[in-house]
Order: sequence, then C-alpha cells, then structure tokens
Amino acid sequence: MASGPFGGLEVYKDMDEWAEIRRKVLTGEISKRKIMKEKEIHWTTLKRMLANATPPGYRLSEARRKPKLGEQLEWIEAVLEADKAMPRKQRHTASRIHDRLVKERGYTGGYTQVREAVAELQRTRQEVFMPLTHRRGESQVDFYEALAKIGGKLRKVHVFIMALPYSDAIFLRAYWKECTEAFQDGHVRAFEFFGGVPRRGTYDNLSIAVSKILGPHERQLTTGFLELTSAYLFEPHFCRVRRANEKGVVETLGKYGRQRYFVPVPDFASLEALNEYLLECCREELQRRVRRLGRTKGELLEEERAEFLPLPATPLEACRKQTGRANSLSLVRFKDNDYSVPVEYAHHELVVKGFVERVTIWTRLGKRVAAHERCWDQGRTIFEPRHYLALLERKPGSLDYAEPLADWNLEPCFEEMRRRLESLQPKEGTREYIRMLRLLEKHPQERVARAVEKALRHHALNASVVAMYCQPEEHPEAVTFRLEGRERLRGVVIPLPVLAEYGALLREGLA
Repeated sequence: MASGPFGGLEVYKDMDEWAEIRRKVLTGEISKRKIMKEKEIHWTTLKRMLANATPPGYRLSEARRKPKLGEQLEWIEAVLEADKAMPRKQRHTASRIHDRLVKERGYTGGYTQVREAVAELQRTRQEVFMPLTHRRGESQVDFYEALAKIGGKLRKVHVFIMALPYSDAIFLRAYWKECTEAFQDGHVRAFEFFGGVPRRGTYDNLSIAVSKILGPHERQLTTGFLELTSAYLFEPHFCRVRRANEKGVVETLGKYGRQRYFVPVPDFASLEALNEYLLECCREELQRRVRRLGRTKGELLEEERAEFLPLPATPLEACRKQTGRANSLSLVRFKDNDYSVPVEYAHHELVVKGFVERVTIWTRLGKRVAAHERCWDQGRTIFEPRHYLALLERKPGSLDYAEPLADWNLEPCFEEMRRRLESLQPKEGTREYIRMLRLLEKHPQERVARAVEKALRHHALNASVVAMYCQPEEHPEAVTFRLEGRERLRGVVIPLPVLAEYGALLREGLA
C-alpha cells in the first residue's frame, strides 16, 4: 500500500486491511512504527486510520480555483435563468454555452470545465418542493395518451383520469379524442363511480376548460366547463402556467396507470370493451392498501364521501351542442362530418348534440328527428337509408342510383320481391316495391323481412299484404277493437241482418 501524493493521504478501498490495522494498533498488538514499516504507509495516513473507523476518502481543503472560467460563471447563470422561459427543446446545452463563450466572450479554457460548471449550476438551481397534506373531498383531473389495439388496429387513445389525493382512488376512461364531450362525459362517469362530487377540482390549463388566462390562478372558462361546474357545483382550481407539479398526484397516478394497464398494449374488440377493462381495474384499485394510512383505498373513499357534494337528480347531458341547417341533400354538418335527417327536415334549422358515442339531431321545439353512431373520422357522410324513402316514393327512378341506399344490407327476400313485382308490372311494380320499403320506417327490418317471406310463400305480391303481415302476431290485442276508453259506444245497438231482404235482392238481380 503506497503512500498518497498529498501528504500521505490515501483513499483506501480495502476495508478489511483498514480494520485489521486499526485493531492491531489500538489493541496494542503491534506498534505504530512497526505497522508503518510492514504496510509501507505514511505517518499521516496511519494517524487518519486510527482516527476514523471507516476510510473518509480524499477531501480538498478548499475548492480548486478556475481562473479562466470564474469570471464567466455569472454570465452562464444568466443564460440558464433565461432558458427557463424557453421550450425544453430550445434551451442551451453545455456544448452550446461553450461555443458562445468562445465566440462572444473570448473564453480560452476547455469544454470540460464549462460542462462541469453547467451541471453544478443546474443541480443547485433545481426546485425544492414542499410536502403537502391532502384534504378530503378534493380531486385532480388530467388526460394522458396511450396506445391500444382496438379491433385489431393499433390506435392512440386519450385517457381521462380523475384522482382523489386523500384516498388515492382513481377513475380511468379512454376516448378517441380529447374534446369537450369527452371531458364532460369523464366527469359524469367519475362522479358516479366515486358516489359523489368532490368539492374542489384541480386542473391544468386545458383549452377545453380555459378560454383565456387572466392571472396566476384566474381563468376565463369555456362554455362546456361552465355547464359542468353549474351542474355539479364544485369549485375549480387551476395550476399556474407550466406548473403541472401543482397536481402531482394525478400526474404520478397517470404514469402508474399507463405502466400498469397499458403495458403490454391492451388488445380489445372495441373501445367500449377497453373501458369495461379499465373500470374493473379501478374497482380492483380500491382493494389496494395505502401504506401511509394502513387502510385500503376503498375504506378511505368511504370516509371521504362524507365531504362530497351530492349527485344532481339529473346527470349533465355530456355533449357538444350546435345549430345547423339541413341542406338540399338532407344532411347536417357536425365536426367535419355530414349526418342525414328525414327529407321532410331539409332546409330546416336544427340542433345537433354530439355525444361521445352518438350524434342526435333535434328540432328547435325539442323533437328528436335523427340519431347516428358518432363518427370520429373526418370528411365522412353518414346516411340512414330510411330518411330517404319518402323522397324515393316521389322519385322512383333514383332507386338504383340513390347513394344513401348503396350500402344498405337488406335480406335477400327484398330483392326477390322486387324482381317478381317488376316482372308482373314493369312500371308499377317498382312503385309497389318502394311502398313496401317504407314499412321499414315503422317496423324493424327483421319483422318486415319475415312479412315479405310470408307474402312470397302465399304469392301475395302487394305492399298492403306485407303491411298486414307486419302486425306482431304475439300481441293480437294490438289489432283487436276494445270498448275500454270508448264508453260512449256502449249504448250503440246494431240490429241483426234480415236474410229475407238479401234473398229478395238476389231475385231482383241487385246483389
């Protein structure tokens, strides 16, 4: 063991030898002079060994001087401070700072000193956070992105998360897009899951909630978010700009949820199936024990519910509303897609309600005229063929060219009925077939198909006969005349016919 170059001070990595020397000298087994000769160590080194139970390592008595860089440290610190206001991808690296020092400030030192100085300044300037206590009845809300295989295709989904910091309970639900209706729907479902409304919710500055930032915590809210707060009466609180750590619980639980429930990438037939899985995961989370409190999340949630606001009698209708006019093709536009309405509402002002799963269209007087499955693609036209059957009756020549009917999957019996009708009456047969199709406006396709098959078996090629067969056989009372509710008819007496009078008419040739 050689002596070190700095007054005999050495860094010992062999703890066994260190302990052996201390034991022998301090117990009097061997003299200091002898152990120094045997181990070839300096007196200063032995003195330090006897004074310390473990090797203290090499320590400078004062920091090394950096004459070339010292006068530049203030400038480097100013650059790093200015970088805080810049996007992360446009901040100075140590290499870029060194380049600027050389070109702009005549620095002649090496890059290593600059790199070490930048690392030291960044480390000492890192923010320190105050540990916070979490009160009952408060929530934190966020969205995060994840990949999932839906219907065999890898898709990006936006996961709504609401976390309760006190109980550590979470609610997760996936949506195709991060939008107003998804934001509202996530809240409505989360409140139902938790069994109440947290009195205070913390958010960052999502554009679907905040239309304008007025101050550190003052915000001008969007109409969609105001509808939400008005329906559930909770108090919103917003983080300062670029201070997502102010809702650190939901940030942490969001990472936890992505690692736990989206690794490996989940594979489901539909988005609804994925959400059923996430809901079950949230229920299982309630059984997990919170280490700091020694109770399960479910037990803490039950305790926390005492601080919740009650759920409203009628849940918020989580949708985006807009007005629009149906065009000459009987289509209404909503979010870059066109949805059909019955032709009688063409050129009318209508109200469109876009939910997460469906789009409904209403008159201004509150009558629903159409409902479609929500399409999340763009530039699509969504037809309901039944909406155009009334127009088809007026324009039968468009039957084979009508776009709304192009992809209509009807049972084979419909085509057979059309073939037989047109073979008997080339022109009127088409009109009769269209009249039969209009039965689909009132009855399910399965029922009309059974009626068409029955009419074909009985060679009754007539829309009126098919309409009669559409009456539900399992409920004959639906077509039976009853006196209930018609008390005025109970006194009416219909006399029996006199058959002799009918016979006289036959003899006279009048019947």
